[in-house]
Amino acid sequence: MGISEIAVIIGENGRTVPLTGPGTIVIFQRSHGVWQSQRTFPFALEPGKGLQGLHRKVAELVTFLGDCRTFVAQSANGAVYSELARARCHVWEVAGQPEEFLDSVCLEAKDNDKQEACPQPRPDSGNAGIPVPLETAPGKFTVSITEIQRKRSGVSSKQVLQQFIRSSRFTELELFCEHLPPWIGVEADFLGLMIETRHHAPHEVRVVLKKSK
Repeated sequence: MGISEIAVIIGENGRTVPLTGPGTIVIFQRSHGVWQSQRTFPFALEPGKGLQGLHRKVAELVTFLGDCRTFVAQSANGAVYSELARARCHVWEVAGQPEEFLDSVCLEAKDNDKQEACPQPRPDSGNAGIPVPLETAPGKFTVSITEIQRKRSGVSSKQVLQQFIRSSRFTELELFCEHLPPWIGVEADFLGLMIETRHHAPHEVRVVLKKSK
């Protein structure tokens, strides 16, 4: 099934903001090769209203999203992220203006859907152009998937990294990417890994996965 809509939370400057807001959630739909705004929803948490207030706001958000299950924010974690994950909404962490990333998010989201529907084996690490985690110190590895995300090479981030992350061969994994694939956050939660993200370059994010002590 194709990705027909993408939700993005943006601030007053038109750039993405953290998932918790405040900001405006815009649903974009692609028509004749052009992404167009379809509907908007102001969103901000109300800390004084506790957990019940949080659940109510997220329920309102899920209702607004409708069938849209691809969501983009500058950063995503905590209770709102967990609630959206339970609603089967994939959340992508991307900084910038929607016109800069909607096409690439759409393409990678389609790749992820294909992987989940028909999983493929991890590519042979000897293949040229396939990134492999490099051990820089005992238990510490680094790898970049930025280029495969940009080039749309047919190799997905899940093919490259999922087996390695699940192998528990590392105490710390440093990952450079154009945007954080949502499945990595899900894996980190499942495996009990700590995850840190920060913007490393204008169009690159540095992610660190660590084992809890």
